Amino acid sequence: MNKLSAVAAAFCLCLISLAFADPESPNPRAVPTFECLGLYYTLEAADDPGECGVRYRTAGGGEWREVIPLFYNVKDSQFRGSIVGLVPDTEYEVELIHKGKTAKITARTMSEEFPVGKTTHLPDGTSDTQLEITESGTPDGWHLVTVSPGGKHVIDPEKTRAHNIVIEGSYIIVRGLELRMAGQDAIYLKRGSHHIVIEDCHIINWGRGDRRMAWLGWGDSAVRAAEGVGDLVIQRNLIEHPTGWTNDWDTGHPSGPQAITVRNSSGHNIFRHNEIISTEDHGYNDAIGGGSNYSWEGAPNRDSDIYGNIVTNVWDDAIEAEGANMNVRIWGNYIDHVFTHIATATTSRGPLYIFRNVFGVSRRTQKNPTGGPMIKVGGDNREFRGGRRYVFHNTALQPHGAFRVFSTHQLSDVISRNNLYDCPGVLTGIHDPIEPLDFQYDMFTGIPNGKRWLKNRVGGGRPAFEPSQGLEWFPAVNTTRVKWGRTEVEHAGRTWRITDKVIRVPNPMIDSGEVLPGFNDNYAGAGPDIGAFERGRPPLKFGRRAGRKVILAPWEVK
Repeated sequence: MNKLSAVAAAFCLCLISLAFADPESPNPRAVPTFECLGLYYTLEAADDPGECGVRYRTAGGGEWREVIPLFYNVKDSQFRGSIVGLVPDTEYEVELIHKGKTAKITARTMSEEFPVGKTTHLPDGTSDTQLEITESGTPDGWHLVTVSPGGKHVIDPEKTRAHNIVIEGSYIIVRGLELRMAGQDAIYLKRGSHHIVIEDCHIINWGRGDRRMAWLGWGDSAVRAAEGVGDLVIQRNLIEHPTGWTNDWDTGHPSGPQAITVRNSSGHNIFRHNEIISTEDHGYNDAIGGGSNYSWEGAPNRDSDIYGNIVTNVWDDAIEAEGANMNVRIWGNYIDHVFTHIATATTSRGPLYIFRNVFGVSRRTQKNPTGGPMIKVGGDNREFRGGRRYVFHNTALQPHGAFRVFSTHQLSDVISRNNLYDCPGVLTGIHDPIEPLDFQYDMFTGIPNGKRWLKNRVGGGRPAFEPSQGLEWFPAVNTTRVKWGRTEVEHAGRTWRITDKVIRVPNPMIDSGEVLPGFNDNYAGAGPDIGAFERGRPPLKFGRRAGRKVILAPWEVK
């Protein structure tokens, strides 16, 4: 087992404790979300910056735990990376170790409980007016807008208003509402808004149905944020069945409704535990998306987490994380009936982490079931490449899954470990990849193009999973493979020669991965398993019931 290494450096000693990011914060610094810390350390440019190790522990004691070293971005002369799998509202001590010197950071993860200063109760019943929310809260007292206790509030203008809700302000929570039949976007966040929470809502039938020239109604969203809006938490919402529809690739690039749209965000966005579903006839363009793709910002931009979501019925990208992707983490999502599972063109700053996602059905058009890529890249833009992508422990399912691993764009700066890349097509695109590329301990079942980049490749049998009634894909103990040539077997006192016999073998997915500090420390066997699920450990959970608390929204009980 080899340990993954990257380059890093650190030259000063600082203590910080932050709730939200500030570009001018001390150096080094940490930017917390609920379950992660993004680390930043800037230094003078150096030809050989060396390696920066990272370890952390709960503040006040406990065992030190290592994580993979920080990524060094040459353009910014900055080390950065993330610690994942943390506990909300917990203080941590972090040490950055470089050339014998140690920089110490103290940071607290975000609390899942937002302090409420004022509550606006909406009456039981149905409203046909557009709700305007302009009264802001404060960091110590958020403004909560929700239904009256025991009631259910529905906003349904039957397409006579552009939006159900328009928000212009900050430190605002919208909770537990049912939003129907908005003429364009269900929730619109105006420019300058920040620190907005949308949770436990049911959003349905928004947007324009008429798509003249394939553009009217393009991008109508359940939640749309204006340019530059950031510090968003969108969680535990059921978003389903837009009024409009999206063309497939038979008639050009898809265009149509979306679930969540942000553009050139200020960053620090958390989209988690949502269920984004529809039908194939009323599918999404992108489910979670935005822009600008080739930029230094984009969506979600930086210091953001997208996890625990169920995303289905998408004709382009299920999750579009394109632009800077600076300490952006995408994990634990179940993605099914899409074209591209995760889009990352480009990753101009990095690092971007894609880990423990499940990639289900992929199809190109209504008539053509040939799948698309698991991951869209875009390293062929010289100006905006150079950000690192880490791809760890993802599971790609067959049959009817993705055709290829990466899109036909030029691949650059990818570290890949312990993935199940089950697909009939190629690993890389039609362009020669740009190093650094590092693929090890991945199980790739496709055709030879791109295999030269694979080292310590896992093979020796087809992927196989334990039967399950839920969204679980634990590796089965055994699988099968073809034993090429003739095999002699004894039956009924006779010797039989069987050509290309199918034999039963141990599943090569089990215990074949590389140890990745901070990403698979709790493996159960002799080594980490390949893919998203580890035998002997709890399953991943997806959707609105995946969080630590089971919450029934008012629209579910009345």
